[in-house]
Amino acid sequence: MRTGDRKKKRREEAFPADFDDRIMPGDDLLPDGFVPEETPEEPERDSSRRRTRHQETAVRDISRSLMEGADIPEGSSSRPGEQGKHKGQGRRGRRPRSRALTLIGNIFKFILIVLLVLIIGGGIFAFFQVRAILKNAPEISPAQFIPSEAATYIYDADGKREQKLTLPEANRDLVSIKDIPKDLQHAVVAIEDERFYRHNGVDPKGIARALVKGLKSGHFSEGASTITQQLLKNSVFPDWMKETTFRQRLERKIQEQFLALKLEKMLTKEQILEDYLNTINLGAGCYGVQSAAYRYFGLPVSELSLSEATVIAGITQNPTAYNPITNPEKNKKRRTEVLNAMLRQGYITQSQYASALADDVYARIQDNESKVDTTSTIYTFYQDALIDQVMQDLEEQKGYTHQQAYKAVYSGGLRIYSAQDDDIQQICDEEFENPANFPSGTEVGIDYALSVEDKSGQITDYGNEDLRVFVRKTNPSFDLMYGTAQEAKDGAAAFRASVVKDGDTVLGERVTVAPQPQASCVIIDSATGLVKALVGGRGTKEASLTLNRASYTQRQPGSTFKILAVYAPALDEAGKTLATVYKDEPYNYEDGTPVKDAEGTYAGDVTIRQAIVRSINVAAVKCLTEITPQVGFDYAEKFGITSLVESKTTDGGTFSDVGQTLALGGLTYGVTNLELTGAYAAIANDGQYLKPHFYTQVLDTYGNVVLDNTDPEPRTVIRDSTAALLTSAMRGVISDPEGTAYGKIELGQMAAAGKTGTTTDYRDSWFVGFTPYLTCGIWAGYDNNAPLPDKDTYHTYSKTLWNSIMSRISQSQTISAFGMPSDVVSVSICSDSHMAAAPGCPNPYTEYFAKGTEPKNYCNIHGDGSPVDQTQQQTDGISPDAITIYKSDQATVHTQTPDAADGASGSAGENTGAAGPGGNQGAAGNTGGASGSGSAGGNTGVAGPGGTQGTAGNTPGGSGNPAAGTGNAGGAGGAAGGGSGSTTGGTPSGTGNPAGSSQQGGQSTAGGSSTSAAGNAQGGSSQNGVIQIGGNQAGSGIQQGGSDKDVIEILNNIPPAQ
Repeated sequence: MRTGDRKKKRREEAFPADFDDRIMPGDDLLPDGFVPEETPEEPERDSSRRRTRHQETAVRDISRSLMEGADIPEGSSSRPGEQGKHKGQGRRGRRPRSRALTLIGNIFKFILIVLLVLIIGGGIFAFFQVRAILKNAPEISPAQFIPSEAATYIYDADGKREQKLTLPEANRDLVSIKDIPKDLQHAVVAIEDERFYRHNGVDPKGIARALVKGLKSGHFSEGASTITQQLLKNSVFPDWMKETTFRQRLERKIQEQFLALKLEKMLTKEQILEDYLNTINLGAGCYGVQSAAYRYFGLPVSELSLSEATVIAGITQNPTAYNPITNPEKNKKRRTEVLNAMLRQGYITQSQYASALADDVYARIQDNESKVDTTSTIYTFYQDALIDQVMQDLEEQKGYTHQQAYKAVYSGGLRIYSAQDDDIQQICDEEFENPANFPSGTEVGIDYALSVEDKSGQITDYGNEDLRVFVRKTNPSFDLMYGTAQEAKDGAAAFRASVVKDGDTVLGERVTVAPQPQASCVIIDSATGLVKALVGGRGTKEASLTLNRASYTQRQPGSTFKILAVYAPALDEAGKTLATVYKDEPYNYEDGTPVKDAEGTYAGDVTIRQAIVRSINVAAVKCLTEITPQVGFDYAEKFGITSLVESKTTDGGTFSDVGQTLALGGLTYGVTNLELTGAYAAIANDGQYLKPHFYTQVLDTYGNVVLDNTDPEPRTVIRDSTAALLTSAMRGVISDPEGTAYGKIELGQMAAAGKTGTTTDYRDSWFVGFTPYLTCGIWAGYDNNAPLPDKDTYHTYSKTLWNSIMSRISQSQTISAFGMPSDVVSVSICSDSHMAAAPGCPNPYTEYFAKGTEPKNYCNIHGDGSPVDQTQQQTDGISPDAITIYKSDQATVHTQTPDAADGASGSAGENTGAAGPGGNQGAAGNTGGASGSGSAGGNTGVAGPGGTQGTAGNTPGGSGNPAAGTGNAGGAGGAAGGGSGSTTGGTPSGTGNPAGSSQQGGQSTAGGSSTSAAGNAQGGSSQNGVIQIGGNQAGSGIQQGGSDKDVIEILNNIPPAQ
């Protein structure tokens, strides 16, 4: 039987013909006469389906009848499972469950299809989303992974690191990978990314490991970022800490991994590791391994041991938690993990592991921490000025904006080489701390600021004036001065209590106290323009970039400005000389205001030299009026004064420094000590101005020169002859008894010149002066511009402080005199007519002139006013080629003297050239008369200002005795060569010894080689003949009016040569 027939038979047996009648108990419910509609014959398959539905209906009815207690229809079994006895009935009983499984299967298939659609659709969606994310990924280049922010350092002249300048996020020092120990490299790789050298930027194993651990623990705390990804995160995604949503983190992570693959193709592993180790945060405000090595161990990273390297590697995961200073135990535990990882990965041996664990490294960290200078973040006054100047030069020379310059200085990794001299700076600091240099009864000044916000949000700022008004309610004379610092702070607290109400918020308060009166100091190397030392004020410096009275504060310069704006241009281009005369008398400015001198008296006729020495105001104003204030203004600007105002209109008024008050330093804003001292340094530097600089070079991180002052280009402000004449006159300020600094400046054997300056009521007191090496400016006064009291040493302590500092500095320097250029000549001048001295002038003196400006006629009071023979005028004996060098630790004078030049011939020595500044003897001509035989020899070679001997020729032209001939009375240095061979009116013949040594003068080396007793008298120059200037040397003296009180005794009390 075929299979189909068997199936048909089995269906017939299961469903007999009367099956419908037997299992349809509801037939009686059909309406009468109901005749079922005849259905067309269906295929066998459909018939069986219909019967199956009937069967299912019957099963349901039977089940319901059983539950309701109804009779079971006939033909139905009353026992469960009865039908199972019949063939085929068991299969029919299981059929509904097969359909259920089919339905479940269909549902499952549907779900799979839906999931598949979702997956495919989601994948497509994700693809486009990721593509968009990657499209927005930032571009990268190798250069951007080199940290752009690093600490700047200031170095001293010897290359020693002095100060770090940094922003919090830039506290790093870049270092090459070759200088990073292998132990440190391996330690970081072992603990952070053990497959670093094997993966291509992304570590699939690391990602899988982190995923598994996250699923097991329920939280995904373990990262899978490689060192490459971390470098990208720190360099390209610096704001990753600000991410707040999952989407933001996901997008960054996708871009990070994508870029990591690209970066690995751009850089080598060593380059990536180098950039990473220079970038990472290592706690205590340190970024990068070099900064951390200095911070924790006081060592460069290249010197770290394995033990120390693992300490730093242990910080990387959590810089705060594993800080070895504040959390040594946590770091120790992490360090052990690092060592275990290194051992496991084969970077170290068991012996190295044990040795590192045994090292008491944390004791060294704590010891280094105790040595860290917590005050080093407070910059000195010098560093304040240095920082300001570097920023200014970056803007002016490199075109930086102010913000760019600021970032370059504080986070650009610059190397700034300071010009500061530590020894000189220490002397300045010590003298500023010495109470003996300041007036007794020092007060304390206060600088106050307070900002308060009330309940409504209104902010009110209070300052010094508010404090002044408050205190004056009980103390009408209060002017921000207290007796002690505590009184000042108590006064500030009382004011605060008076203005701050309940509910107010104090936004900020500053209480700064400083001793008063104050002072500032600037010292410049005149030849280079480099600032060697600077002090911005008295008292403890409590913060960086505070008030710097030396480089920032502008004060009125007083009479110091006469040199710059009046006498420098007068001598340099207006045809004036030091012998030009002005009448000191009652005199008014053009607006009718009287010009007054400090003493309130008038001196009558005075020369420019005398006006400088005695600081006579009327002469300065008259002189400026003649040369015009505009010329004086222009010269002051050429001297580097930048605060001058040519014309400015404000508050309805016009202000200008182009006026007669310029002569006395009456300026709109005033000047800084730095600029004023720099101007005087130009005079000391032969008229060549160099802008004062605080640094020699500024280099970038890679050693490239950014700014350079090693070979500055000077600017000619005045001729060297003008500078020499001004120097000559300013020497008298110190040495002349009528000089305004006489008796206050004592530098031993060191030459010095300078100028005082005071303003109305002594509100400012200045002394600016120089030696052949350094220029120093001192300002003194109250911060609140109050007058200095007329008592004790208030009016003079600027000079006292200058002397205290410069005398100490000079002790370590070679003693030197000022040089005089060859285009300056000295002429004997009649003190009455101020013309060239005639033979009959009773009190002649020697004055210096730039060639071409010297007097053209003899005195017309004591002489006939005839023209001067210019060939008989003598250049000054003090020249750069003839300088006395006296060292304080030696008892002898060493002289460097050139061969004596031949002088002009003169009959009997009469008026054979004026004496040089050294003494009573003029320059002899080769054929000059024998010493002592000249007519009226006393006038021959009248003494120069302050010395004992002029430049010797081959034959003395006559000594300085009033009587004819050589005599002991004059003590001229010209007799120093071995004595006169003449017996007329002087020392007997042969007083010099055969070696040329004179009992009256100094030791001869140039002309004293003659074996004859008169060899030196007839021969060359004496060792002391050219350059010995004044002093108490045996045989020296000043004859016939040879003393100009301005220029005397630069070298005092030098022992006589033996």
